[in-house]
Parts: sequence; C-alpha cells; structure tokens
Amino acid sequence: MTKTFTAATIEEAKALAEAEFGVSQDEIQFVVLEEPKKSLFGKVKGEAKIEATVELSKPQVAANYIKEVFSKMGYEITVDIKEDENGAILDISGDNVEEIIGKKGEVLDSLQYLSSLVCNRVDREYYRIAIDCNGFREKRKAQLERLARKIGNNVKRSGRSAALEPMNPYERRIIHSVITDIEGVTSHSKGQEPYRKVIITSTEKKRFDNRGRRNNKRSNNDRGYDIVSSFEKEYKKPKPEDEMGSSGLYTKIDL
Repeated sequence: MTKTFTAATIEEAKALAEAEFGVSQDEIQFVVLEEPKKSLFGKVKGEAKIEATVELSKPQVAANYIKEVFSKMGYEITVDIKEDENGAILDISGDNVEEIIGKKGEVLDSLQYLSSLVCNRVDREYYRIAIDCNGFREKRKAQLERLARKIGNNVKRSGRSAALEPMNPYERRIIHSVITDIEGVTSHSKGQEPYRKVIITSTEKKRFDNRGRRNNKRSNNDRGYDIVSSFEKEYKKPKPEDEMGSSGLYTKIDL
C-alpha cells in the first residue's frame, strides 16, 4: 500500500504515515518528494511531501478500513488484532461506540462483511475476518443461549413447535448447540437467506384439538405452530465471516 503525505516537515509527514498505517516507521519505506525550502532570510517556504509504502497484512488492512469508517462518523477507536488458525478477530474499543453497532449487532455484522471484502482484495486467497466490540459477541451469545433454553423447554412442555426469528449462520449454530442438550426436543433450519430461521420441535408427538387441548386424535394442529416475528420484515444480510470462531463445530446440523 502506497500513500502520499504532506506536512510542515519531513518528520511530521512520516508521523502521519505511521498513524495512518498503524505500524512503526521502521516498517515503512519512505521516498521524499518535496522538502520545505528556506528563503534568503531564513523563512521556510512550501511543505514537505513524502511517499510512504508499507506491506500490510490482511487483518491490518481490515483494521485500517474500520478505523477510517469510524473516523468519518466522528468516533476515535482502537482495534486489537488477534489471529488464530481460522483467521483474525478484530476487537473494537472506544467511547460510546456501542450506540452504533445495533441492538442485535446489525451494524457490526455489516462492518464485518465489508472489511472482509476490502482485505480480501489484497490477493485471491480468502481470509476470515470477525469483528467484536467491547465484548458484544459474548453478550449476544449468552442472550441467544437463554432464548434457546426458554423456547426449547416451552416446546418440550407443550409439544408444539416454535420458529425463532431469522438469524445468521453463526447465531443459528448457537441455538442448535443449546437444543442438542435438551432432551425431548430437536432443531433444524428452514427458509432462504436472509430469512432462514431455526425451527424447534418436540421429539414426542402430541396432538391438540381445535381449542389447543391435548387429545389422541389427529388434528390440523398436529404440526404445532410457528412464532413469527416482525423481524422477518427487516433485512439482515448473512455474512460468510459469521462462522468465525466456529469452524468444525456442529457440522452435522442442517443450517
């Protein structure tokens, strides 16, 4: 990556490059294009102009993109990069950034998708990028686990199936994982993205009459009912990076 920087002095221009790329000056190649000149009376004329080149890793490219997006929105953030065998997790921290990531992480998911596109332009080899912000992912996971246990136990008790709101692949995996630990219920996914949802059903078939009372006759309600959420009216684009951190888990579950 090569960019041009202009400042009052060469040192200041180099400092701008260092801040922009997020690496030390030792990792940057500089070419001085213009130097400030002193007049006959010692007055400095013009500005320093340098060309800076740095070889950034894909996580660094993604982190710089995220910083630029937040900067344009008026937020000053830091991005901590943690690499593992599956890719990298970029953890965003800063004052009041939670207010823009979305109640269910919609904005965070969008940033994750876009930063992945940006960093994978470097070459054709795909690299996974996941984004977190002040521990949001863990909080969301705990919320989904509570929801799965609650709905799963309701289905077990009533015998009626239930459909959760549409979720991305990673969140559906969380639901499936919890349901596998609840005896008497099972889960599968149904529908097309972005409205694909988890259906939780009882493994013990129970029939209900038209008033919802259990009986032994087959009724129109034998298949139970779905809890349909207004969320389905909203657009939530699934991201390939949503599987970050879950590689190899629940591979036998229909997502």
